Amino acid sequence: MEDTTALSDGWLFAICASSIVVLLFLIIKVRLHAVLALILVSAGTALATGIPVGDLIPTLTEGLGQTLGSVALLIAFGAILGRLVEVSGGARVLANGLLRLFGEKRAPLALSVASLFFGFPIFLDAAFVVMLPIIFAVARRLGGSVLLYALPATGAFIVMHALLPPHPGPVAAAEIVDADMGLVVVMGLAIGLPTWYLSGYLLGLWLGRRFELPVPTILSGPAVDGEDELGPPPHIGTLLFLLMLPLGLIFLNTGLATLAADGAVDGDAVWVQSLQAVGETPAALLITVLVALWLLGWRRRHGGNVLERVVNQALAPVCTIILLTGAGGMFGFVLSESGIGDAMAQALDEMGLPIVVAAFLIAVVMRVAQGSATVAVTTAAGLMAPAIQASGGFSQLELSLIILAMAAGSIVLSHVNDSGFWLVRGFLEMDTKTTFKTWTVQGTAIGVMTFGLVLAVYLVI
Repeated sequence: MEDTTALSDGWLFAICASSIVVLLFLIIKVRLHAVLALILVSAGTALATGIPVGDLIPTLTEGLGQTLGSVALLIAFGAILGRLVEVSGGARVLANGLLRLFGEKRAPLALSVASLFFGFPIFLDAAFVVMLPIIFAVARRLGGSVLLYALPATGAFIVMHALLPPHPGPVAAAEIVDADMGLVVVMGLAIGLPTWYLSGYLLGLWLGRRFELPVPTILSGPAVDGEDELGPPPHIGTLLFLLMLPLGLIFLNTGLATLAADGAVDGDAVWVQSLQAVGETPAALLITVLVALWLLGWRRRHGGNVLERVVNQALAPVCTIILLTGAGGMFGFVLSESGIGDAMAQALDEMGLPIVVAAFLIAVVMRVAQGSATVAVTTAAGLMAPAIQASGGFSQLELSLIILAMAAGSIVLSHVNDSGFWLVRGFLEMDTKTTFKTWTVQGTAIGVMTFGLVLAVYLVI
């Protein structure tokens, strides 16, 4: 593949801006399907930045494959679990339980608090898909825009995914700069919780009231050969077990990884690696789906033909979302391969800004340039690590704040090269403009507020 760094920084920046403008024009004005628009613009951007014609298709498919490899199974398993919970009547049971606990007037708060707990160990995309049946059930019961209930939940997921271990961004950044993981968790909670309430929950409420959107049918659809095909609703204890099972498995993975790093257990032992394998997010969700098929289907004497139709109905609507998410990842990969993000980060690094400010801005640049929050924060950590080591004298508290500054920058300005943008857009059945006005605004507000609190604490200590 040709070295695209031979292009001037100004030319790379112009290509980046032009590609985004063209993509939005094709989707919003021309009304070209987003998957086709993303593929066309990704190809044009790759060629414009110097990628040879012979390497064009391998580059596009590599970007598509990397994204699908990380999200396709999560979306698929999450959709199956969500469909099983929905068709069995479990979503109504869980919704009724939340409403009894919090009251109908505080339903968005109930969903947001539940999402805080559910989003702690699970990636945003998987947790969001699994929570959707409950969100939709509450929205159908109480009425109003689905965004009134969905956005307070997404705000909680964004905070947990971006700021707190065991999510990969802050974990990788802490390892790169040699920060204390426990202190990162403590400061992440101290800064993340007020950020969640103001920029996640309250802003989500405000945005939800501004945009009227009906409850999507993507996870419900028609009943399977009869409204009561899966019998009476399951007990709430069964449903809570199904929701907590993937959390427990993922926590098992994280706990064993921590013990292995500390030398408390042998990380090369077969039993350790086996337990860690079942705690990987795709494996944890697959196990949960199989358990759900047993508890909600086979144990209640429903035949395999019924459950097969349930699974088929779950997978069919999300195929477009999976492909759309992969195409968004393809576009982000092309921008990353072009060197645009590296050029922007280098320009910022040469400005001599305070380390905590530079960490935030470099993460912002990498986020805007290539889309992935995890890549943005880990890249920022890699770029900042030599400066942190050269400066010396940073306390563990200061290091934890620098990591949170990077995490804050990694979630602002989510746009068309972010696979999460297309995931949320697809499942909530929003158009692109509405997604910008809701999801992008909410994520940016969370990132900016997080950085503001980080900077305030950093200046005081």
